Amino acid sequence: MKKLALVLVLQLSLTCLFAQVHQMSKGYVVPEDTLVQQKIKKWEDLKFGLFMHWGTYSEWGVVESWSICPEDEGWTQRKGPYGATYSGYKKAYENLQTTFNPTKFNPDKWVRAAKDAGMKYVVFTTKHHDGFSMFDTKQTDYKITSPKTPFSANPKSNVTKEIFKAFSKENFMIGAYFSKPDWHSENYWWPYFPPKDRNVNYDPAKHPEQWQKFKDFTYNQISELMTDYGKVDILWMDGGWVRPKSTIDTAVDWQKAITFNQDIDMPKIAAMARKKQPGLIMVDRTVAGQYENYTTPEQQVPAASLDHPWESCITMGNSWSYVPGDKYKSANEIISLLVKIVSRGGNLLMNIGPGPDGDWDPVAYSRLQQIGKWIKINGEGIYRSAAVAPYSENNIYYTKSVKNNATYAFFTSDKESLTLPATITLHLNDKAKVKKISLLGINKKLKWTADKAGTVVIQNSPGTLTQSGLLNAAVYKIKY
Repeated sequence: MKKLALVLVLQLSLTCLFAQVHQMSKGYVVPEDTLVQQKIKKWEDLKFGLFMHWGTYSEWGVVESWSICPEDEGWTQRKGPYGATYSGYKKAYENLQTTFNPTKFNPDKWVRAAKDAGMKYVVFTTKHHDGFSMFDTKQTDYKITSPKTPFSANPKSNVTKEIFKAFSKENFMIGAYFSKPDWHSENYWWPYFPPKDRNVNYDPAKHPEQWQKFKDFTYNQISELMTDYGKVDILWMDGGWVRPKSTIDTAVDWQKAITFNQDIDMPKIAAMARKKQPGLIMVDRTVAGQYENYTTPEQQVPAASLDHPWESCITMGNSWSYVPGDKYKSANEIISLLVKIVSRGGNLLMNIGPGPDGDWDPVAYSRLQQIGKWIKINGEGIYRSAAVAPYSENNIYYTKSVKNNATYAFFTSDKESLTLPATITLHLNDKAKVKKISLLGINKKLKWTADKAGTVVIQNSPGTLTQSGLLNAAVYKIKY
């Protein structure tokens, strides 16, 4: 099995690293529920979250779910020893359930690393498109707690519950990723027909009883997650092709291929979920309306500040799921992403894919440790901040604190080490008189001048940053 997995990794490494990039939907709708509005404001202040894609696919080190989708796309290629036929590959893929045994699973270790890095919320894949449930659902036996799965004998086999419990203890906001499509469910990909693409493989209008079974299945699984897993703050729903046909945006290529009306009755789901979890934030990705409470640009940072709540979900490596030898972004790249996103009013949800043994790659821990050193000095310009004009100029990015009368200017670098120029000029739109400027992490007075137009010139003494050991980005605090 190990040799076969290695072959798969080598042959799929060039095609499975990038899954589909989702465009943001247009036309944000402010949720009517005041409890939801309040929770969104709280979530916006957190700025930095942890995303985790984890399932049986980590055993092969392949893209999450997509290799069993019968579409001819770069991220759906089936190669290796099982790839000759679709049915043979899918059978072998689903048989991974019988060998999945992540004995190094220790969510407390993840919490410590994430908290030290300054992360404030977590979103975990309770179920991806392949339908394998990482929680103890009663709706299917295709789950981590099934007797068919070796890890079911482990006292921590209900990994979703264990992850939520561990992160809740450290006051993280808790998010449940949930795939609306389910490619294992016989009521979504009905065995009477072969699957043709990512969509339901029959017309729900012609077979309403079949579709109703799938709606009930989906409703019941979400109900379980809202009932038995402690406090849940975010229901993060993926698979935007499962949607009412009236909501399809034909300007988006992948939505053009949605043939059938795949309405799963979101109003009913939302009413149930929010009764169990008052104030629940719902993220029905790419489906604009009452149930997309914030938008989720994927693997990208918007070019400008947006007028509604948003979050960039971005991988720490190249892949969403675990891939041996994945190339991880440097700490400097991640810090620069965080600064850019926050300066435009968004949150960063950074993904790390656990491996088949139940742990992260050591590189991921190293990156989080480096980020943590920086965030402990400069976090006051990140958390509870808002976008402020001029937002950015060249390599300088701005934020404004919502708790004190201060603006922060982040001087970023394309290298880990920092070399400040002799002078830095800031063009602040706020023309109030500047009273004080300091450089976070440096106990040294700065010389500066400011005029009524909001132009500030800061003089940097040579060697300031070298003496302090500050890396990645320097942050100036401007008080009025």
